[in-house]
Amino acid sequence: MNILVKPVVIPEPVGARLTDDTLTVELSDARTISAPLVWFPRLFHGTPAERDIFELNVEGIHWPELNEDISVEGLLNGEKSGETAASIQRWLDYRARGEKEPIPTFPLPDWWDDDQPVNRPRTP
Repeated sequence: MNILVKPVVIPEPVGARLTDDTLTVELSDARTISAPLVWFPRLFHGTPAERDIFELNVEGIHWPELNEDISVEGLLNGEKSGETAASIQRWLDYRARGEKEPIPTFPLPDWWDDDQPVNRPRTP
């Protein structure tokens, strides 16, 4: 017996708009999807100026000033932010002090080479 498996194709975002209470994303397949801003606390608490600075990529939207990423797949699945209440509170505390939350960075493995594909075997 043959089974037909239909590949899942996630459309790319081609535009985004925010109001005081809604995130609306226009997709490459001509659909538009909206979600309540309260689902994404960093966007909800961000200023209009911070919300206006975003980058579209093949998987979703990134707000660099808010350190927020939202995937199209997550929006289509009705997923809210997965960030914990403690993490949001820590972020709000930094904002209240007028500071930016530090973003952790990790050193690249010794084998990393920008000219090579990313799919390298992991070493124990």
